[in-house]
Amino acid sequence: MLRSTSAHDGLARILTSRMWVPACLMAFSLATAPTLANAENESEPTVTFGDPAEGYRLLTEKAFLPSDFNQTVIDHVWQSWPEPLRSQAEADSIAQRRTMAFERYGLTPRPEHAPTEPNPGKPLQYVVSDNGNWTMNCFSCHGGSVDGVPTPGAPNNRFALQTMTEEIRSTKFRIGQPMTRMDLGSLVIPLGTTHGTTNAVVFGMGLMHFRNEDLEVIDKPPASFTHHDMDAPPWWHFYKRPYIYIDGFAQKGHRGLMQFMLVPENGPDFFATHENDFRHVYAYLSSLRPPQYPHPTNASLAQTGKHLFEQNCADCHGTYGHATEAENIAAYPNHRVPIDEIGTDPVRLRALPAAGRLKYSKSWFANVGQADEQTTIVNPEGYVAPPLDGAWASAPYFHNGSVPTLWHVLHPEQRPEIWHRTSEKLDPSKVGLSVETVNRVPLENPDVAVRRNHFDTRRFGKSAAGHTYPNVLTEDEKTAVLEYLKTL
Repeated sequence: MLRSTSAHDGLARILTSRMWVPACLMAFSLATAPTLANAENESEPTVTFGDPAEGYRLLTEKAFLPSDFNQTVIDHVWQSWPEPLRSQAEADSIAQRRTMAFERYGLTPRPEHAPTEPNPGKPLQYVVSDNGNWTMNCFSCHGGSVDGVPTPGAPNNRFALQTMTEEIRSTKFRIGQPMTRMDLGSLVIPLGTTHGTTNAVVFGMGLMHFRNEDLEVIDKPPASFTHHDMDAPPWWHFYKRPYIYIDGFAQKGHRGLMQFMLVPENGPDFFATHENDFRHVYAYLSSLRPPQYPHPTNASLAQTGKHLFEQNCADCHGTYGHATEAENIAAYPNHRVPIDEIGTDPVRLRALPAAGRLKYSKSWFANVGQADEQTTIVNPEGYVAPPLDGAWASAPYFHNGSVPTLWHVLHPEQRPEIWHRTSEKLDPSKVGLSVETVNRVPLENPDVAVRRNHFDTRRFGKSAAGHTYPNVLTEDEKTAVLEYLKTL
């Protein structure tokens, strides 16, 4: 279990002594790029709506946080890898080693670039400055691959933050480079026990414990904290959802997207100075739509599945295919299902105390400068059923990433207890990750990345139980619904 005891004191010391760098990790989290406000931003007029293209540029080119490491470190990180990977990298070129690092840590090339193989160029998931400093951005969790194709806004179901941080720290120690808060903080705080998931709560609500409502830094660590892993949701749901996060407690707004920049260096003035930037980021998120299913579908079977879906699933997940986008947005019910009814893992719901949500509701993040503050649900009773646009492209499923395919979502009793990913390609039969079911995690394997590639649903916060509604369908009906889900 990841529930912290004495680790709370360690977290407090690291945060308040300015030795911890959060990444933007939580569902719909947004923050990543330079550390200090600049004069240009201070003189810019208020942006009313925002420019999606500028939002993307800011996420990929502007570092709102201190740098995590530099190009020298990433080019030497192979020396911290286990054999035989280390010997393979030693025999390769620098460009090939960079490609190996991308593959090991779940990084992807930027889709707008066409890098010369085997050099992957700049990663989508990091801002890389002209002098070679790497700073994590929001695409670390929300910029993955779909059927092997880098796709901004898709969940990064391969991100290996804990493994990467450990090996970066080891490399810095070996070559004599200074440690950052991320390097030191990860010795105390788990960043993610399974590749593709992250301990997201600590980076958002956790850091709010060290601020007052005016975002001034205070020395008041949380009385308790529950560490657990989360799966990032797809950003193409953002335009439909009036509230964000799996429990839907926070009303959507551009200020809320800045919550994950709460490093000690960023004082209250920093947030006001960079508010315009996040109006652009908000516009970018709002512009995203899911990719189309890349394989043939059975139109007749999908039509049957559509009728079954609307009869059995639409009350929670909404309906699709309306004439206008406004109608599609209106057809999403934003329905919160009580935890006792949905039956999925309850750890995420219970990890956020009502006092923390209440504090958020009174902070600058929830006050958008209008007559009234935004609405915050202080005591949500369960999880909000998400939209299913692009469901085929957003594996794995459930808020903790415990279910690898849509077929397994529809077959609750056949969900694997322990599984690991075998390919970046989509499984076209089960629609989701290509996985292998195994009897145990290979703890004897010396490569920690191999061990963390296994998802063990028996662990704390990782249950694949619940959402048994598909049991009312026959096998043929499930097949039809699965076909329909490909078309969303």
